[in-house]
Amino acid sequence: MLKSPLLDAAGLVGSLAAWQAAPDHDAVMRLVHELATSLGKAIDAKDPHTLAHSEEVAEVSRVLAVGMGLGDKLAQAVHVAGHLHDIGKIGVPDAVLGKPGRLAPDEWERMKAHPAIGAEILAPLSCLAEIGVVGMVGAHHERFDGQGYPRGLRGQSIPLGARVIAVADSLSAMLQARPYRPAMTFEDADREILRCAGTQFDPAVVEAFVAARGELARLARAFRRADDAA
Repeated sequence: MLKSPLLDAAGLVGSLAAWQAAPDHDAVMRLVHELATSLGKAIDAKDPHTLAHSEEVAEVSRVLAVGMGLGDKLAQAVHVAGHLHDIGKIGVPDAVLGKPGRLAPDEWERMKAHPAIGAEILAPLSCLAEIGVVGMVGAHHERFDGQGYPRGLRGQSIPLGARVIAVADSLSAMLQARPYRPAMTFEDADREILRCAGTQFDPAVVEAFVAARGELARLARAFRRADDAA
């Protein structure tokens, strides 16, 4: 198992092991949500270009999951996975994460490893594995047409939660500026998501995105205001 300094330093593996043995499922899930939120913030702090990215992905994922009628338990799991989707970036060098420009081919290969690293970090936590979070984290960069990574999964073979997070992750990324491009407007990001339905994204998730467009636009504005105030 890949040792995570972030998890080990906080003693969080042991804490989760104790929590998952507790009989009160709701209490466990509250603690898992709190932990996921804290870890998401720590992950984002590693990359200067992703302020509040994990929180935004989690919130957008929750809206999409609820809109798709996935049920409370699966929507909760998707929300947790949204916070944790980039935890594998712990295993990516800071020089790659913070590079002020496009990545070289070897650097891109390092970056592409982060979903698998994230799944490996979380796999020992059965409370996350049992609700599907580990699979969602490991597959959030798979594409509906099978051209994604790390495994080239296609269509329904990609965990549903990962298909939801893929849309949320892409929306948040497009709305954030990068050293090599400015931030996109919500309207431009909207058009790109619609364009990629059936190729990069599950059409059913894109349909939920369209139905929730107004709420997601308001959420995006709130995150941009928070970024400006930070």
